[in-house]
Amino acid sequence: MFERLFPKRPKETKPLPDPTPQLALGALLVRVAMADREYQAPEVAAIDNILSATFNLKPLDAAKLRATCEALERHAPGTPEFTDILRETVAYEDRLMLASAMWQVLLADGDHARIEEDVLHQIEAALAITPDDSAAVRTQALGD
Repeated sequence: MFERLFPKRPKETKPLPDPTPQLALGALLVRVAMADREYQAPEVAAIDNILSATFNLKPLDAAKLRATCEALERHAPGTPEFTDILRETVAYEDRLMLASAMWQVLLADGDHARIEEDVLHQIEAALAITPDDSAAVRTQALGD
């Protein structure tokens, strides 16, 4: 009965933008944060802070960028689309900084889930970060 009174309207979806280095980084940060299926406020704040600092954005602009990255991450088929963009456009030393930023997101909620670390290491490998450098970034992030 209610369906006749209130018919469902098809949702209009705005097409997602093509991935840029900014969007690729943001989507990968979101992917790490969501790896444990718990996307918490501290992780969102960490992503916003990283995007703001990395791209010199105001907090509202960083939040808007993150929201776009969340949508892109949800609809993206896989990690290689994002890592290919970053591997081709970002110098190796800067990719190490991206790995460090991903660790910030991973640790932001105070929980070090193994699945998050596995996703992060897959991303590092796709970014062509050497195992030795990956281990060094991990050690620095964990304060070991």
